[in-house]
Amino acid sequence: MAHIVVLGAGIGGIPMAYELKDRARPGDRITVVSNSDRFQFVPSNPWVAVGWRKRGDITVPLAEPFARKGIAFNHSGCRALRPHDNALDLGDGTSLGYDQLVIATGPDLAFDEIEGFGPQANTVSICHVDHAEAAAQRWEQFCRDPGPLVVGAVQGASCFGPAYEFAMIADADLRRRRIRHKVPMTFVTSEPY
Repeated sequence: MAHIVVLGAGIGGIPMAYELKDRARPGDRITVVSNSDRFQFVPSNPWVAVGWRKRGDITVPLAEPFARKGIAFNHSGCRALRPHDNALDLGDGTSLGYDQLVIATGPDLAFDEIEGFGPQANTVSICHVDHAEAAAQRWEQFCRDPGPLVVGAVQGASCFGPAYEFAMIADADLRRRRIRHKVPMTFVTSEPY
């Protein structure tokens, strides 16, 4: 029987693992490998960034739901893929062999592509719940001393929706706080339309 490994436990990996489990033959094994023990609903990160939600509102522990479905779960992450050996080298130092591999790892954030870009430099990100929590702290500071605000996504971005969503959420939150008139907003995009 086959051992099928799904690498990634996000919006793509979790439904794939469940679908594979439903379609698997008796005796097939499904294992999910992730670098986190929790799923985070990334589309809610903008809400975290303005304080409308907390991390616990948008994250779900994965071990129990996978166990209920008979899906093995390892959250030590993957250090290396060895396709010629049909194996993954995991973050805990072990290896995991597979017969079939589904890669659903999600985005690789490339803040280093633009000098000064990213949450460790001069911009705020909402791409991960950790970033959104840090953004929430900066948002509160900004709202205490409001001024011009630039929101957007840069060239090479694979998804522009969160920038638009954050701009609208920021606008709504500023209106709720009755300080929108103090915040001239500029939206920046590399989209040609």
